[in-house]
Order: sequence, then structure tokens, then C-alpha cells
Amino acid sequence: MSVSRFIRNPLILNQSRNVYTSASMSQANSWFKKIMSQNISPMEASKESHSRMLSDKEIVYALHTHNVRPDSTQKYLENYTKTVQLIESKKDLGCDLVGSWSVQVGDLDQMLHLWRYTGGFEKIDMAEKEMQRDQDYEKLKAERGGLLRARHLQYLLAFSYWPVSEPRGKSHIYEMRSYRLKPGTMIEWGNNWARAINFRKTNNEAYAGFFSQIGRLYNVHHIWCYENYQQRKETREFAWSQPGWDLCVQYTVPLIQDMHSRILVPNEFSPTQ
Repeated sequence: MSVSRFIRNPLILNQSRNVYTSASMSQANSWFKKIMSQNISPMEASKESHSRMLSDKEIVYALHTHNVRPDSTQKYLENYTKTVQLIESKKDLGCDLVGSWSVQVGDLDQMLHLWRYTGGFEKIDMAEKEMQRDQDYEKLKAERGGLLRARHLQYLLAFSYWPVSEPRGKSHIYEMRSYRLKPGTMIEWGNNWARAINFRKTNNEAYAGFFSQIGRLYNVHHIWCYENYQQRKETREFAWSQPGWDLCVQYTVPLIQDMHSRILVPNEFSPTQ
């Protein structure tokens, strides 16, 4: 489905007029104005970089996924704590840890670390060169390799319509819902979720939303934050009780090839808890 045809879909526009207030629509409207102001035809949409259309900021996120040997969890956490302290001692890197989690439900014995590079890929190039020259960092990296079964790195961009992620206080669980989309559907996904995110503001549950740039492509990660499992249940049930949320789901499900959910708990050194 082309961008222009989706935006003009009368079923979606009529439904959204009934369920959105002018305040809640302001952020989604800015998203559509951005697309419409470019006067994108179906042919032009295929030539335009998705990252230019979906993300406004020159900030790149690195999502490190580490599968830890079951007998090495404590050694691994000690190693990574030292790694974080070493990286953050270098103030000129333009790199900071956003969150660090252990998987509680889903892929067990797995750790996720989300880093933010302010300054884009230029900062990543500079940080890599700087850290490669640090013998203590290289030693920690080599030690950590012996504690892992597998690892994966993705570079991500944040969706421009998603609320800015802020560190949370203590005692939260996080849910990362990861989607592998059909190639060519990322813009359509963004069109839908620019509206859908307005249904998911209860209890400040929306923490972060990303799409992949390097690594496994056409991946989307939505991270939600809850006080506990019961609040998660109640918050999600409230979203389904609102007229219009089911329509958003109806339009996004056909775009997905597969998806999975993980419940995460923050590690002690994570800035967000």
C-alpha cells in the first residue's frame, strides 16, 4: 500500500476523528505533515530513505544482545559493570548507557544493553577507535567473550513520534516487543503507530520505540514500562477498551512476519530502573 493511499484511507480518518482529541492528535499530525509536505508519490516514497522519514534526530542507539552461559551470570555482570564504568569515564565519547536488562521471561540467560550515541555514526566511528586503543577495555571484552554463548549488535534509530525516553525510578519491569516486518512496510508501520501511540499513554507505559538501521533489518522494538505484571495486564486491557485501538491493530498485523515478547528486569547499574 502506498503512503499516499494509506493517508487518504477514509475508514482510518473517519475513525480517528471520533477517538482523538486535538491535543492527542498534535504529535501524530506533525508526523503526517512531515510526509505530506514532501509531496511523496508512490515512486518517490520507494526512493526516500526510511530513516529520513521516520526519525528526526542525529542520535543512533546500539542494542547489544548477549546470551550468557548459565553458570557465568555473576561473573558476566561484574565484567559488564566495570565496562560501563570505563566507558562512562571517557566524557568525550558522546556515548551513554540508556538501559541494561536481564531477560526474566522469554530468552532466558540473555542480557540487553542499550547505548546512545549523540552525534550519529560519526560518534560511533570515533568511539570505536578510542576504545580499541584502551588495553583495559580490550581485556574486559576478551574476558566477557569467554562467558557468552552468542551475541548480536543492532544499530537503531528512534521513531520521531514516540515519546522521548526518560529514566524511570526503581521497581519496574519492562516489556520489549520485537517485530520483524515485511520488507517495504516500514513507512506504513510508522503511519499506523503515529496514531496508535496515543492509545498507549496510560500509566506512562511507553518507554522507547526503535527501528533497525544495521544488523537484522526491518526490525522494530517497542519497549514498555510497568510497575508489575498486574499493572501491565490492566494497562493493556484499558487500551483494548478504547474505540479505535482495535483498528490500529487490524492495520499493523498484516505487516508483520513474526514477533516475540520479552519481560526485562533492570540490572543494578542500569540508569533506568
